[in-house]
Amino acid sequence: MLSFNPAAAPVVLAVSGASAQPLAQRALELLLEANLAVEMVTSRGAIGVWQAELGLRVPSEPEAQELFWRERTGCQSGLLRCHRWNDQAAAIASGSYRTRGMVILPASMGTVGRIASGVALDLIERAADVHLKEGRPLVIAPRELPWNLVHLRNLTRLAEAGARIAPPVPAWYHQPRTIEEMVDFLVIRVFDGLDLELGSLNRWQGPLRGVHPPGQDRQEPSTLPPSEP
Repeated sequence: MLSFNPAAAPVVLAVSGASAQPLAQRALELLLEANLAVEMVTSRGAIGVWQAELGLRVPSEPEAQELFWRERTGCQSGLLRCHRWNDQAAAIASGSYRTRGMVILPASMGTVGRIASGVALDLIERAADVHLKEGRPLVIAPRELPWNLVHLRNLTRLAEAGARIAPPVPAWYHQPRTIEEMVDFLVIRVFDGLDLELGSLNRWQGPLRGVHPPGQDRQEPSTLPPSEP
């Protein structure tokens, strides 16, 4: 009997209808550049966001969508299989189909709420339910601000069920100089949840030595003896 090799299994990349579609595109690009196999689902809402925010029409049909993403990312490496947003007969809708894990980037609060309630109206929600029930990694990157109590409770329920909640929150310790560098940081940190190294990242190594904030005088250590108690 052949043993299961998680490193060779595909990664499920789910894109729901929230405002952060460039993060999903960069995630796909990095996954393909790493020569990984990707099972991708773009929700009906995400297709609408691409049209409304970026003026681009993402095809619904899988074959046309694969061509769209290949052209959009300019990457021909890796393996890519796209699924129609409501195709609940797809392989990733079954627990017997093995994967390395699933990332929902970005995750709308509607998607979060339905998964937390065990409701699967589309393939993203069904695949997420499969990953939870099979005990496989599920990383959810919610894109909403601020979070209300309903959002917080739904996210808490998902965390209690085994999902990892990884909102795409920026940082400055890696000293980003461009939007592209910030996007890469956000995407790479989200996929840390699947133990994937998707590119070069200036990870935290401790405080910079000999650096002080602009406009703040550097304080030299005192040469005076300590005061008596």
